[in-house]
Amino acid sequence: MPKNRERFSPDPSIQISKMNVIIPFSPDVPCDSNGQRMWWAFLASSMVTFFGGLFIILLWRTLKYLWTVCCHCNAKKKEVHRITTGDGIKRADKDDAAASEVGWMTSVKDWAGVMISAQTLTGRVLVVLVFALSIGALVIYFIDSSDPIESCQNFYKDFTLQIDMAFNVFFLLYFGLRFIAANDKLWFWLEVNSVVDFFTVPPVFVSVYLNRSWLGLRFLRALRLIQFSEILQFLNILKTSNSIKLVNLCSIFISTWLTAAGFIHLVENSGDPWENFQNSQALSYWECVYLLMVTMSTVGYGDVYAKTTLGRLFMVFFILGGLAMFASYVPEIIELIGNRKKYGGSYSAVNGRKHIVVCGHITLESVSNFLKDFLHKDRDDVNVEIVFLHNISPNLELEALFKRHFTQVEFYQGSVLNPHDLARVKIESADACLILANKYCADPDAEDASNIMRVISIKNYHPKIRIITQMLQYHNKAHLLNIPSWTWKEGDDAICLAELKLGFIAQSCLAQGLSTMLANLFSMRSFIKIEEDTWQKYYLEGVANEMYTEYLSSAFVGLSFPVICELCYVKLKLLLIAIEYKSDQRESSTLINPGNHVKMQEGTLGFFIASDAKEVKRALFYCKACHDDITDPKRIKKCGCKKSKMPAYKKMRLACCFDCGRSERGCSCMPVNVRCNMDSPQRDIPLSAVSVNDCSATLRAFEEDHQSALSPKKKQRNGGMRNSPNSSPKIMRHDPLLIPGSEQIESMDENVKKYDSTGMFHWCPSKDIEKVILTRSEAAMTVLSGHVVVCIFGDVKSALIGLRNFVMPLRASNFHYHELKHIVFVGSLEYLKREWETLHNFPKVSILPGTPLSRADLRAVNINLCDMCVILSANQNNIDDASLQDKECILASLNIKSMLFDDSIGVLQANSQGFTPPGMDRSSPENSPVHGLVRQTSVTTGANIPIITELVNDSNVQFLDQDDDDDPDTELYLTQPFACGTAFAVSVLDSLMSATYFNDNILTLIRTLVTGGATPELEGLLAEENALRGGYSTPQTLANRDRCRVAQLALYDGPFADLGDGGCYGDLFCKALKTYNMLCFGIYRLRDAHLNTQSQCTKRYVITNPPYAFELVPSDLIFCLMQFDHNAGQSRTSLSHSSHSSHSSSKKSSSVHSIPTTNRTNRTKSRDSRDKQNATWMNRVGQEKTRFTDEPENTHLRTIQIKPVNTLAVTQVSPYKSTNSPIPPIREAEDEC
Repeated sequence: MPKNRERFSPDPSIQISKMNVIIPFSPDVPCDSNGQRMWWAFLASSMVTFFGGLFIILLWRTLKYLWTVCCHCNAKKKEVHRITTGDGIKRADKDDAAASEVGWMTSVKDWAGVMISAQTLTGRVLVVLVFALSIGALVIYFIDSSDPIESCQNFYKDFTLQIDMAFNVFFLLYFGLRFIAANDKLWFWLEVNSVVDFFTVPPVFVSVYLNRSWLGLRFLRALRLIQFSEILQFLNILKTSNSIKLVNLCSIFISTWLTAAGFIHLVENSGDPWENFQNSQALSYWECVYLLMVTMSTVGYGDVYAKTTLGRLFMVFFILGGLAMFASYVPEIIELIGNRKKYGGSYSAVNGRKHIVVCGHITLESVSNFLKDFLHKDRDDVNVEIVFLHNISPNLELEALFKRHFTQVEFYQGSVLNPHDLARVKIESADACLILANKYCADPDAEDASNIMRVISIKNYHPKIRIITQMLQYHNKAHLLNIPSWTWKEGDDAICLAELKLGFIAQSCLAQGLSTMLANLFSMRSFIKIEEDTWQKYYLEGVANEMYTEYLSSAFVGLSFPVICELCYVKLKLLLIAIEYKSDQRESSTLINPGNHVKMQEGTLGFFIASDAKEVKRALFYCKACHDDITDPKRIKKCGCKKSKMPAYKKMRLACCFDCGRSERGCSCMPVNVRCNMDSPQRDIPLSAVSVNDCSATLRAFEEDHQSALSPKKKQRNGGMRNSPNSSPKIMRHDPLLIPGSEQIESMDENVKKYDSTGMFHWCPSKDIEKVILTRSEAAMTVLSGHVVVCIFGDVKSALIGLRNFVMPLRASNFHYHELKHIVFVGSLEYLKREWETLHNFPKVSILPGTPLSRADLRAVNINLCDMCVILSANQNNIDDASLQDKECILASLNIKSMLFDDSIGVLQANSQGFTPPGMDRSSPENSPVHGLVRQTSVTTGANIPIITELVNDSNVQFLDQDDDDDPDTELYLTQPFACGTAFAVSVLDSLMSATYFNDNILTLIRTLVTGGATPELEGLLAEENALRGGYSTPQTLANRDRCRVAQLALYDGPFADLGDGGCYGDLFCKALKTYNMLCFGIYRLRDAHLNTQSQCTKRYVITNPPYAFELVPSDLIFCLMQFDHNAGQSRTSLSHSSHSSHSSSKKSSSVHSIPTTNRTNRTKSRDSRDKQNATWMNRVGQEKTRFTDEPENTHLRTIQIKPVNTLAVTQVSPYKSTNSPIPPIREAEDEC
């Protein structure tokens, strides 16, 4: 840009008197020969504009005030005149109408206000534009500051002057809008922005007129930086108070700093006017900035300083204000920056990689447990990034954990209740949101309420997001149903810890050790190889198994479930325990060991137990043509051949023949002409889950298509009429009323309600708690054996643990009434009264008020004859010290184990039928002499009583067994009490979060196994009424009874006795599956069985899914999924598939069954003599005892005369009395080791 930069050298001979110079002279201004400076013209334009406008405003306001006073006086006179003349009302109306009209000045003012208001888009654009142009003008000032203060410039040749002129024209227009919109013109004239315009806009027009440029007061544009935070708020960039405050402090500090530096630059480069500007010094603008900074900080190096009087005077006042500002603003700015959230950024999604958001209770323990299971190596490649969101920054340990997993884990500080924080973690694109609960909180209801609010906030922000949340209390799950966008069909799940914890413990009452096995199945554990032949070796081999799902190959289509299950176990080395079945209405349901009547469909999802996910792929890749002759399952890979599907008719025929146990040509369920023409080509028939009768009906339909009039015979065989468990009535393929000898026919009484409205649980009319209370003396004289003792610690202030979730699995309708174990609660009556509202509709429940630490109360309930003793506490979370949280449960467990019992008294009580507890029917098989025959004698030491103890703190498990060598730092699943099934901690349920995320069907399967048949419909009913509703027996509700249950099978006796001594587990698996439709999935073995010693420890441990060649021992107990026996309830004296305990040595094992083939003579003789002694003793006793019954059809009897036992009937009972059953009746196993 061309500029006149020539330096003028005056003639030294010219003498100029200072007194005669009116126009100051400076050698830097060579515009003319006189060397005049025109800075005063630029300054005068600004001063005239400012003071002139101020004078006009004040004059206008003075005149307006005077006019108002005068008009006010005249108005009063006119008003009095109108009132006196009588026409005041009409004129007043005209004046009001005129006043109501909006004048053009008001309209213009409103329009100007809208234009500069940031509430409209136009106003925001204009405000942002003015700020941007102000910064641009400041940048031009920075550029021009390198030139002399005053110089001659041609407007048409100076590009920066042209740009500055354009900017200032815009500022002038904006000033006019602001002036019009201002309500108070005087205050507007004195605003900072107005003063900036007065001293920056007029000098530009003077520059154009004089062709001169004076740097002057253009540095005042830096004051516009004060509005920087407002601009950012208009743009919705600043949202938090801390960020707004930080930007405000920084903008004020910087604008003051730059403005003061501009003034020092002006006066130091110009000099003092009274010194004729001779004391100036050449300082650049940035040197002045440096000078102001060292001055504010009181450092003052002295390398740069002010020489002019004006500069020094300014520095005196600036130090006072600048030092105060520096001392207050800078520390606050540093504090705000230092307190800025370290984890306050936003998540950046990666293409091709999913992410989940984890929130709720984020601690080192919860996060480490979650990551250990979620990122386990046994899963397939987990291409999921985990984003944690919590409102508290992590501590050093948790931060170190995040850094170790930095490739897959990110942490952000915030709250899910804040939509802004949800946007930061990209919740709308997340695959799921997982909410962790604090299992150790003192107020479970408050914790559940917090998690429910988190669900509401997340669903309100993005209704389609999948949420998996932990809940502590079962009754709080109902609140989730009130959220409109909450739906389990979209994958939303609530993992209720109380429901599952008590359900696991309840299932251990039916099959001891089952809680450990199930907990290990859905937890990811690495395989730990042990060379020594110890019980840990076999236990850890089973621990390495997990539960997986995979679709079944098309090679299995049309085959029945037992056929596929055997093929998978023998050939693929996989254990198939359940399938996901889709009905004709495309409704999905999970069927556990459904039996022969279910035929596999295309695309069926199977539930497998295997060691890793890769093994389960064999079920998908299996091809009969390619893999039929392969013996090594590892060689089963995805084949490249095009699979030729077997005709549907052929598959159905083979499955039907498997059910019959005959060859194809000898199958009686086929029509004759079909058997004769088996080799003829047939058309495909659509498959569905059908029973044997349906298969025959389909074959008959096929035959009718070929013009044949023959019809197949309907024939029952080996449970062929059973329903699939947990299935809806829509998919039942038979009528329950057609089952011969079924108890369901007897149950079809319109006037009796024996089951709840869903048919899934036993039910009785509600009872008052006084009717089930036992005193200590009553309990001592009551026959209590084969029952469940629940020792519970709690008081009136304790949080409810939800005992209904414990009782419901023990009252499942797939047990016959006489198979139900009596439940006796021992604890505080005040606490149990609070729980009773949810328990009063369950039969066979009694309460002994007392304390579990009292040995007298424990002896009164015959704890030595119980099938299981459960120790629970509702007080754990009220103690801060983690080591003392389980003190009550540990003390109760050790107290029971140290007790000694008199065996003779136990035998008498076990066989006497004179005393019956409240709610027990003396005519039921459980209290009959037959039941006494098969029950083992009582234990003599408390160490042999089956106990399961609930723990809060995992490390406290070391105190339960005094004879183990577990290290305090040993993980829970590696400790002996947990491996033996005598301890259970809620922490093992943490793994369900990740298991449910990867496969929501796993939670459905676990809930089906554990809760005894809880369904979404039942949860809806409980949410409405908080109690079970009784229902009349209908074919649909009775059909729901036909579902599997878990039991234990003894090997020392029965049809499997030949396999118990050195046989292979695989042979037992196949035999039980083919013969009885029993699905074996584990072993409960004596701890020292591998030692082959005579004096073995009575403790047992769990072995999950043993291999085919695993050697069995006679003392083993087998975990199995047993089909519902329709014929077990047809005779009140026949022995059913009961779930009572047997004993190993002097210890009982819960829910142990054997299938007897012969009666043992020596055992019968010993019992005959013992029963005669009991009868003699009972004849001497003649007293009355108060009793009540909760049998639905019975009344509450108050007294009953005790009668001697009929020992003749006892000795004549045959265990095969029920001859109609296809399976030999299962009775209690007795271990005579």
